[in-house]
Amino acid sequence: PASFNTVRYSEKLLEKMGVAVETLDLSEIFTRIKHISDDDIRVQEKRGILLDNADASGIPADKLVTMAKLFVVISEWVTANDIDTTAIQCWTSLQENLGINVCSIMSVMSGQLMPSACEVDVMGALSMYALASCSLNPASIADWNNNFGDDRNKCVLFHCGNFASASLESPAMGTADIIGTTVGKENTCGAVHGRLKSGPLTYFRLSSDDFTGEIKAYVGEGQSVDDALDTVGCRAVIEVPHLENLLSWICNNGFEHHVAMNHSATGAVLQEAFNKYLGISCYWHR
Repeated sequence: PASFNTVRYSEKLLEKMGVAVETLDLSEIFTRIKHISDDDIRVQEKRGILLDNADASGIPADKLVTMAKLFVVISEWVTANDIDTTAIQCWTSLQENLGINVCSIMSVMSGQLMPSACEVDVMGALSMYALASCSLNPASIADWNNNFGDDRNKCVLFHCGNFASASLESPAMGTADIIGTTVGKENTCGAVHGRLKSGPLTYFRLSSDDFTGEIKAYVGEGQSVDDALDTVGCRAVIEVPHLENLLSWICNNGFEHHVAMNHSATGAVLQEAFNKYLGISCYWHR
């Protein structure tokens, strides 16, 4: 869809690397949900998992049931097709048809080391999968966002609410305020809100380049810091040495606005794995 052109990918390049892509249309998901009753034991199980993932005290009961049904359908498709990582069209069809956000489900899956990326970002999902596999710590995906104050080496990472809850301080389920401006906040229940815990951070991004017929990547390390940040959603203030040089390199080399990251110090491992063993050029920002 036009809204997601920023995260296009080449399935042919992935096939060449041995990565298979399976798709499931949202219309099929909606049909399967209709055939699941509210009192289905699978729904109750998934509802319990969602409640354990983040404080959902402010979420209406019917919204939680719908989320649980969606979780059942996604989980069964993942199992049936031996899926390792997922990328979901997270807006606006889900909000308009189901009246919920899928963020909390994605947060749970990422926490189970089966990462899930927003906006059908397949290369972002693979980036998360590489990070999680390397460190055995949950990975999340975010936007490179605005500068932080006057510090040239700090910036904000932000997304509506999909971060793995184990990486967050006081995670809570709420609504997605940005999407809510177009579809109504009441139709965006399910977004996770929380601040990324401070600590070491590795960021990583894979991208398919149709112009060169190659997959490319970049990786680096920094810190998630605890500077005050008054905003909603999943957010972090991160500190990266020579940040402006990194952002300039990302833009000049045509990378997407998304970046995968987690609490680890695995830049050297990822750079060696992709450069030396997988034959993928990986820029290491140091």
